[in-house]
Amino acid sequence: MEPLNLAGSGFGPHPRYSWVSSMQTVRRAIVIGNGFAGAENQCIGLVRALGLSDKCTLYRVSRPRGGINGRLHWLPVSVHKQLDHAVKWIRGRRCLGKKLVPLPAEGKDILEADAWHIAKVARDTFERDGPILVVASGRDTIAVASSIKQLVPENVFLVQIQHPRSRLHRFDLVIAPCHDYYPLTPEAQNQIPLFLRKWVTPRKPPDKHVVLTVGALHQADSVALRNSASAWHDQMAMLPKPLLVVSVGGPTRHCRYGADLASQLIASLRSVLPTCGSLRISFSRRTPKIVSEVLVTELSNHPKVHIWNGEGPNPHMGHLAFADAFVITADSVSMLSEACSTGKPVYVIGAERCTWKFAYFLKSLQSRGAVRPFTSEVNVSHCHLTVLLKAADEVIKALAERGWRL
Repeated sequence: MEPLNLAGSGFGPHPRYSWVSSMQTVRRAIVIGNGFAGAENQCIGLVRALGLSDKCTLYRVSRPRGGINGRLHWLPVSVHKQLDHAVKWIRGRRCLGKKLVPLPAEGKDILEADAWHIAKVARDTFERDGPILVVASGRDTIAVASSIKQLVPENVFLVQIQHPRSRLHRFDLVIAPCHDYYPLTPEAQNQIPLFLRKWVTPRKPPDKHVVLTVGALHQADSVALRNSASAWHDQMAMLPKPLLVVSVGGPTRHCRYGADLASQLIASLRSVLPTCGSLRISFSRRTPKIVSEVLVTELSNHPKVHIWNGEGPNPHMGHLAFADAFVITADSVSMLSEACSTGKPVYVIGAERCTWKFAYFLKSLQSRGAVRPFTSEVNVSHCHLTVLLKAADEVIKALAERGWRL
């Protein structure tokens, strides 16, 4: 998005508010999401940890999808939308009279993130309701979130989750996992060709704007786990103990696998099944059929094993609440971060297939004793990661430096 010209817009810094900034209390929040649960859950989890979930509004930056749009994911979302609009206009002239496909019901209550609209709300309601905490996550949200900050800098406090790559001064605070800075390590520098090094971000070490965490933020805080334990009590409380939960993600560019990993997982699970009371397996949306089908074929008939078939409510939060130990594929930073936050043993399978910052992340977890490779045994030693609490504390400190409070 091009820098906004504020001249004559009415959105510049307002002198009336400068002397009262030290008296302001933040009582509300706005989350700007990108439609992906992994990114939006980080924002919502932080807002929950700060006690603002009851006063939170979700907006979403929607990127055109389907057809040729899949090949244009590298474009900035604003350019992508303009191109998609032009394509639809051309097609519309050729296909007049065709019925429009309605939006999915899930998206009806979520407003499109418009920087000018959100800035106007922040400015018009500031005197009555005070400032707004704006939390955004994901590449597509950066332009909108930073534009809001540029339009009404005196009325919002902007937190960007995940590293925005450049110009960190656009945000009040950036919360990023340590592995986002892997490109600056000597090991990574040796892997990057010299002519490409200046293009790989980040280019500078973290400054005072940046809070580093081990892993990703999430929604699996103590309150959420208590609520999930209540909601899933009838289905899981009476399962034979110990309960081992297996969460399978999906291969990524830096963590590739297929049926070979499924076979490896099956062999290790068969070794621990005699000492397990029960075993529950769930798949993510990214799990390839070639992986899920192998696991279903080999394990679904075992009396101790239950495999979620994707129908009905997702048992993920129930699993986090009731599991005695976890086995998680190495590709999923979010699932590993959630499981490590429970204080229960976490085992990783497929770490040897990961490269670049995925491998760095897994090594950092192993060095802290938070995870260990899954082979053929499970024990109860563990390390408790408190990513959410650290992030929330840093936001509170940054607000205090500005003279604001929750």
